[in-house]
Amino acid sequence: MDDPLAPFRWHPEPELIGVRDAATSRPALERAGEATWGASMDWLYGHAMRTAMGEPTGYAELRRRYFGDRGRPAPAPADPATLEAVLDEFRQRIAPYTLNSFHPRALSYFTPPPLLASIAGEVLAQWLNQGVDVWQAGPVGALVEEEVGRWLCDLAGYDADSFGLLTSGGVMANFIAMALVRDIHLRRVAGSDAPPRGSALEDVRVYVGDQAHYSIARALDELGFPPRTLVALPTDDRFRLHAEPVRQAIEADRAAGLRPVAIAAVAGSTNTGAIDRIEELAAVANNEGLWLHVDAAYGGAARLSARDAGRVPGLHLADSITIDPRKWFFQAYDLGAILVRDGRHLRATFDRSPEYYRGGETTTSRGTPGSDDEPLNYYKLGFEGTRRFRGLKLWMSWKHLGTSGLGRLVARNLDIAAYLAARCAEAVDLEAYPTDPELSVVCFRHLPGGAAAAAELPGEALDAHQDRLAADLEASGDGWLSTTTLRGRTYLRAGVVNYLTTESDIDRLLETLRRLARRP
Repeated sequence: MDDPLAPFRWHPEPELIGVRDAATSRPALERAGEATWGASMDWLYGHAMRTAMGEPTGYAELRRRYFGDRGRPAPAPADPATLEAVLDEFRQRIAPYTLNSFHPRALSYFTPPPLLASIAGEVLAQWLNQGVDVWQAGPVGALVEEEVGRWLCDLAGYDADSFGLLTSGGVMANFIAMALVRDIHLRRVAGSDAPPRGSALEDVRVYVGDQAHYSIARALDELGFPPRTLVALPTDDRFRLHAEPVRQAIEADRAAGLRPVAIAAVAGSTNTGAIDRIEELAAVANNEGLWLHVDAAYGGAARLSARDAGRVPGLHLADSITIDPRKWFFQAYDLGAILVRDGRHLRATFDRSPEYYRGGETTTSRGTPGSDDEPLNYYKLGFEGTRRFRGLKLWMSWKHLGTSGLGRLVARNLDIAAYLAARCAEAVDLEAYPTDPELSVVCFRHLPGGAAAAAELPGEALDAHQDRLAADLEASGDGWLSTTTLRGRTYLRAGVVNYLTTESDIDRLLETLRRLARRP
């Protein structure tokens, strides 16, 4: 009998490479899996649950620690090593230095600890290695992605003509939405035979609030629109965009001979979690013939909670919606989604067929993807060609917890955020803005000496105090907060999307901030 490992005996562990024979390789693979999982548990309980951020926290020092005296990457390894040796290097060079989203006082950007089912889905997806671009490269993967896309559309309130496309994240989803604005809606408004390009984009206007995500501007720029295309309008004292400023801007722009085409609202802004007045904006869009996109990358998940779904109303009125399950669905990186009310628009915008992708294409249907006999070739529905099997981890998580379980975690985060806001309201040395968050982002400041004393400080000094507190908190390892700027002033920002955080963690976080503030 031929030796199945003969081609691989140059490696110290040939059974981990030539895996075709179960008798030869399965025991070794199981030991390798146990060792890898063990390294994960060592990181989780030896680092992640102990400190919110690894040491050192300075960029230059971390580069020196990781790269050594060279200060730059070493050459690629020339010779093989055992998996245990590689895991040991992971333990030494990587595990101690991470941002630890599992730490219960890590309230950073929208990076929650991933659910166990999401991690399991990632492991299985890597084994299956499905290419969800051409149907034949990942046949059942295409169907799993269609299914979770349907679940997301249902959550938003869309009907059967809609379609959900998984993306790398919210930025790519917003990019696709702006491509639809250009190639579907602007073409329709202009009465053009072809998607508008070049000078046809010169007089277009797209309206956002001043809290819109940067990716809307970036997408318009990369899609060929001039910078003046984006019109950022003022929001109210709770950072929400209302209909009237948009209506007035549309009227003024039309009078100037310009072409309003879209409103890009936000449902859960990154800065504050603010939710634009979506139903009002939908009425304006409908009356004025504009496309309405809603960036609900973060806030859309509130609809998982039966108690809190009403915080994000009117999503079904939008022409397109961004949702980012990597955020408040507690998924591992990476995973975003663009939901389109009329799924045919994706094909109309992105359907290109190179000669080497002929397999499995039986029709030239323009119906809603998944509703006809043509296989789902996802490269024809978005920008990406190569697409990893992102849908499995969300599929497994949703199956494992159900909508009700995911909603319980979201509701718990909202309760913790409300608790933090209440603690700020009752304290003389803390100030939240807004005082009662719409979702689970709480922006607040520490006021040294209390409100009256802090009011005597120069604004720049109070801003610097917040930055110092954030840096000292990070260095302490006892928690992690980001900072942001609201109306020109610096605030600490707690993004509460960590399902492990308790009220006691909030109390300890505030105690740590006060202790750090007393340091000279």
